[in-house]
Amino acid sequence: MWSYEKRLQFPVNIKEPNAKLAQVILTQYGGPDGELGASMRYISQRYSMPYNEVAAVLTDIGTEELAHLEMVSTIVHQLTRNLTMEEIEESGFANYYVDHTAGIWPMAAGGIPFSSTEFQSKGDAITDLHEDMAAEQKARSTYDNILRLVRDYPDIYEPIKFLRAREIVHYQRFGEALRIVQDKLDSRNFYAFNPEFDRCKE
Repeated sequence: MWSYEKRLQFPVNIKEPNAKLAQVILTQYGGPDGELGASMRYISQRYSMPYNEVAAVLTDIGTEELAHLEMVSTIVHQLTRNLTMEEIEESGFANYYVDHTAGIWPMAAGGIPFSSTEFQSKGDAITDLHEDMAAEQKARSTYDNILRLVRDYPDIYEPIKFLRAREIVHYQRFGEALRIVQDKLDSRNFYAFNPEFDRCKE
């Protein structure tokens, strides 16, 4: 059970709409390295995690990613609210507008819709945690790219910078979780359940 606090994890107060930037930032809502995939990845993986303390990390971070999803949604909403038809046409937002008006819909900056195939829940503790660490680095790289594009817009820059910082913290926490898993597994062979290993014993 979660307790929902009705405030953003970091304040978002964007004064001027900018549909061009909204289309870029939208990728962190439903793109290949975005917050929707992250939250689903970690919350899904927690169920097969054999160690309670690591399952707790997945739950904590998966829940925080939902808060980040809320922040990205707010940024995109504030960047696209009250647009004139002229602004929609000039910004290249018309294609999105035709399908979604100014609603928030999960897709990448390149227009590809969100798909659950963009994340994995393998049921293998080491595999899943390596995926999680890589996912956090890919999200950090995406935020780096966004920051380069929004450096002249402090209202956008600051919340994006906050989100980037959290990716680094999550990467570190998953690294700690991986160490816990490795310490609990047979130190002579981290892959004791690998089918190849089982065949070697025949």
